[in-house]
Amino acid sequence: MLWIFWLVFAYFLGSLPFGLLVAKISCGIDPRTHGSKNTGATNVARLCGFKYGVAALILDISKGFIPVLMAAQYSHNWMFLSLVALSAVVGHVFSIFLDMRGGKAVATTIGAFLVLAPAATLWSVVFCIIVIMLSGYVSMGSLTLAVSLPVMALLTGNFGCILLGCILTVLLFWTHRENIRRLAIGEENSWKKK
Repeated sequence: MLWIFWLVFAYFLGSLPFGLLVAKISCGIDPRTHGSKNTGATNVARLCGFKYGVAALILDISKGFIPVLMAAQYSHNWMFLSLVALSAVVGHVFSIFLDMRGGKAVATTIGAFLVLAPAATLWSVVFCIIVIMLSGYVSMGSLTLAVSLPVMALLTGNFGCILLGCILTVLLFWTHRENIRRLAIGEENSWKKK
């Protein structure tokens, strides 16, 4: 029964639309109707400025980090913690506050995975940043992070996180399906100034 409480709590926290709140408070813009029409940190940064994007990023990371960290004080069961992490990420993607819509879940995934496999997460973030710097595409870096998580979990010995990493990889590819389409036809927006 306590498992259900933690899953609901993680989902609720994951559902909080911090990107929307930051954008509306900082520059009076609804990111769902401007830019890439996404509540994620990248769109908030483009619309309102870098520092507000960073604020949205940190808040979205916390949505995954906090519930998993708290749940880890209750139990170290890998299946339980994986479900809590997944619930937070699903909450971000299918928010009850946004009519079951949401962001692409990269930041929330980082936060959740950071508690369970910090070394694997940090390596994945490094790969993500390198790809973004080299390619100019945030989406390509995000997809690199998605693929890296289960691989780095394996290489760093966090075997309990491999299944979760694979599930999150599939989910992140799904949330980035439009980005993948635009990358394939050369229409994706580059972070680098042209």
